[in-house]
Amino acid sequence: MKLYIAPLGTVDERVLARICEVIEEQVGVECATMSPLENPRYAYDERRCQYDCKAVLERIKKKCPEDALGILGVTHVDLFLPVLKYVFGMSEVGGKCAAISLYRLRPEFNEESPDEEKLLKRVEKTALHEIGHILGVTHCRDPRCVMRASTTVEHTDAKEPRFCPSCKELVRWELRLRSLEGKRPYVPRK
Repeated sequence: MKLYIAPLGTVDERVLARICEVIEEQVGVECATMSPLENPRYAYDERRCQYDCKAVLERIKKKCPEDALGILGVTHVDLFLPVLKYVFGMSEVGGKCAAISLYRLRPEFNEESPDEEKLLKRVEKTALHEIGHILGVTHCRDPRCVMRASTTVEHTDAKEPRFCPSCKELVRWELRLRSLEGKRPYVPRK
């Protein structure tokens, strides 16, 4: 089982590497970076001056390798859903597709000094959160769990870059089920 990371346009290699690293460490599956997909100009909404996350997910879904556990698109553009001002990311819960945006995770966006490590920590938490949704895990009440909902960067900063014990067990359970469907035993990576 493999999770794919798909940069949408140009995305810094350090960001992609950090996402793969945290997924392999916390989810226990192999992660691979795909060749860049197109910049999501097709999803631009002139009224909002943002990019429709649902349109981005639909395009990413078409690029998902058949054997993939899931695909995570990573973009610099500001994503939204019609009922929300913005989103850090979005997933198909129990599906194969997710997207995250670096736009509002950048310290500079939040009137903070530029800080690459802070950005990378926010990115890894957001990526893990969306991968958790792909694996069927819903929001968690534990304020430190990566599956806690984040509507502000302060919420993201307060979380740990890992699943709480309950959510971790749900992730393991889902990986076992999916490996049985694929007729390959799930062996966690160390």
